[in-house]
Amino acid sequence: MGKVSNSRRVADNEAMAKTRMLRTSPQKLNLVAQMIRGKKVDKALTDLTFSNKRIAADVKKCLQSAIANAENNHNLDVDELIVAEAWVGKNLTMKRGRPRARGRFGKILKPFAEITILVRQIEEQN
Repeated sequence: MGKVSNSRRVADNEAMAKTRMLRTSPQKLNLVAQMIRGKKVDKALTDLTFSNKRIAADVKKCLQSAIANAENNHNLDVDELIVAEAWVGKNLTMKRGRPRARGRFGKILKPFAEITILVRQIEEQN
């Protein structure tokens, strides 16, 4: 006797992918997420490929995973996909430090972030 399958967290015309523990601050990651929101996936992939931001390669990998999920798991048409939502969250923060003058200690915070990308299939208008 198997388990009852979980209901889908997204609609029938959507697929998502999540990447955790990205070594950048959520504020910097959100700049890249803003760049792709609402665009068609092929345009978003092109923008991420030629972006100067270091974290854009990891966001591109997450977007490719969302596209693959849509195609393989949910039988959606890749040519009709758009980036419906892309949201960023905080993850852990490593605390490091550096000795400073007069016995003090300079705090160095190394934040991690996570990104979730939701792609949606839309019908093309002619």
